[in-house]
Amino acid sequence: MTVLFTPEQLEERLRTVGAQRYHDLHPFHRKLHGGYCTKGQVQAWALNRYYYQAMIPLKDGSLIGRCEDPNLRRAWRRRLEDHDGFDGESGESEVSRRPGGLERWLALTDSLGLDHAMVVSTRRILPGTRFAVDAYVHFVRERSLLEAVASCLTEMFSPRIITERMVGMLAHYDYITRDTLAYFDKRPPQAARDATFALDYVKRHARTPDQQQAVIAALEFKCSVLWSMLDALEYSYDTPGRIPPGAFVPPDA
Repeated sequence: MTVLFTPEQLEERLRTVGAQRYHDLHPFHRKLHGGYCTKGQVQAWALNRYYYQAMIPLKDGSLIGRCEDPNLRRAWRRRLEDHDGFDGESGESEVSRRPGGLERWLALTDSLGLDHAMVVSTRRILPGTRFAVDAYVHFVRERSLLEAVASCLTEMFSPRIITERMVGMLAHYDYITRDTLAYFDKRPPQAARDATFALDYVKRHARTPDQQQAVIAALEFKCSVLWSMLDALEYSYDTPGRIPPGAFVPPDA
C-alpha cells in the first residue's frame, strides 16, 4: 500500500532526488568547472544554455496563466522580472530599470566572442537541447499545476552548482572574469527565495500518496531535462565529438 508521507518526509525524498540526479554530477559539468574544456566547448555550453534561459519566461508565463490563486500569481510574477528584467513604470527614471537574467546571459555569450544575433536566433543550438527544453515547457503547460510547480524545485540545488561554477571557471579560464559571470551573482538569492516558496507550496498541496508521487516524478523529470542537455553537449563537443548538421561549430573544433 502506498504510504502518505509527512511534509518533512516528502521534502527529504525530494532532496534525495537532487542528491542523486542533479546535473552537477554530470561528467561534462565536472570537466567545465575543472578547467578541462576548450574555449569552443565553453562557447557551445553558453550558446545552448541560452535557449533554456530564453524559454524559462515562457514556461513561467504559462504557469501564471493557469493560476487561480492571486498569491501564487504574485509570487511567480517575480520570476518573470528576474529573467526578463524590469523597465519601471511610465515616466520613471532610467534608474528604476533592472536588467534581467536573460540580458546578463547575453552579456556572457558576448564576452565569449559569440555573435549576438546568432545566439538570439537559437538557430545553431543542438537538436538535443531544443528537444529537452521544449519538453520541459510542454510539461509545465500540460501537467497539473502541482506538478508544474514541483518541476521547478531543481532551484533547491542550484546555489551549490553556481558556487562551483564561478570558483572553477574564474580559476581555470583566463578569458573569463567576474563581469563575464555576472549572471550568476544574483541567482543564488533568487533561486533560494523561489525554491523556498515552491517547496512550501508543494508540501502544503501534495495531500495524497498519488499527488506526492507525482511531485517526486516531476522533479525527477526536470533533473532528466538538465542531464539530457549536458548529454547532448558531451556527445557533440567532447566524446565522440559528432556535431549535428547546422549546429554551432567552434573555431577550435
